[in-house]
Amino acid sequence: MFETTILQLGIPGGPEVLLLLLLAVLLFGANKIPKLARSSGQAIGEFQKGREQVEQELEEIQSGSSLDEESDDEFGVSDTEASSDTETSTETN
Repeated sequence: MFETTILQLGIPGGPEVLLLLLLAVLLFGANKIPKLARSSGQAIGEFQKGREQVEQELEEIQSGSSLDEESDDEFGVSDTEASSDTETSTETN
């Protein structure tokens, strides 16, 4: 029953779209519709910029953890040597 009503409704055609546009003009006025479209476009742009920044930060965090391991290897310090150095320094105190 529910599935047949969805199929019967379908996608709005020409007359339905014109009716929606007419209602939008009546509700908001002809002058405000371009302003609303512009502000919604700016909001979408800001959202995308924020999402890209978060993605970049996550990538930096992921690559940062692998860089820390590589920097220890560059100086010739392995994990076992680093832990033995800390053990000897605590034993002397």
